[in-house]
Amino acid sequence: MEVEKMFLDDAVEAAREEARERMERFPVELMERIVMDTPAPPDFKTAVASRGDGVRIIAEVKRSSPSVGVIREGISVAETVSLYGAGGASAVSVLTCGFKFNGSMGDLADAALAVTIPVMRKDFITEPYQVLESRARGAAAVLIIAAALGAKRIRELVRYAAGMGMECLVEVHSADEVEKALEGGAEIIGINNRDLGTLEVDLATTEKVLPYIPAGTVVVSESGVTGRKQVKRLEEMGVDAVLVGEALMRAEDPEAKIRELLGEVDKPCGSRSVG
Repeated sequence: MEVEKMFLDDAVEAAREEARERMERFPVELMERIVMDTPAPPDFKTAVASRGDGVRIIAEVKRSSPSVGVIREGISVAETVSLYGAGGASAVSVLTCGFKFNGSMGDLADAALAVTIPVMRKDFITEPYQVLESRARGAAAVLIIAAALGAKRIRELVRYAAGMGMECLVEVHSADEVEKALEGGAEIIGINNRDLGTLEVDLATTEKVLPYIPAGTVVVSESGVTGRKQVKRLEEMGVDAVLVGEALMRAEDPEAKIRELLGEVDKPCGSRSVG
């Protein structure tokens, strides 16, 4: 879809420009020294893989989005992710893209310092430097988008990340992109239920794409989860984890909201999100 390609191209270029500016201030050699002096991050794949006892929650910090604009202003990332962890999230995702999302690398660093569960950087990542700087700021994983890359580049990034003890979640939206992700060596695949062209969300996307993903691959369903009903539906499909952002950012009590999503309570107190 042309609209999707335009948005993705713009976002990728914006992310590359942001990375180029950071690389001037924080060159590769400096980032490599920081990584060498930094303990290995927690294992993201193990954390988000289901062991037959229910789906895992990847709780996201997302200040804004192209589909709804500003979601929540003036948040403390450290406080937010601490509540996520207390509620039972298995991992945290942090939007770092300034373009349309108002995120930053500072948000990633703050999150990684605040929790012991794995933290994933979510951005429009296409360059090895972006993976390196993610590791230097505490990320255990990065999200890369299959639609933005060829299989060869995906494999390069997956291998580069693995060399630093990191994982790559490769995001797909179709069977063709699954094939590309697998060719690129993906062991964790995220199915985005949001159409980047229309920005509409449909959980049926996971249902359609899931059969093309081989057994043994960790599968994460992204977007469209607002309550326990959606989590149960995705759990019945057989996904390992769900990534939840907006519903948690809008919840007055994110900790209780996560417990609701996990089925530990019927309804979170004071939540503005309706499941």
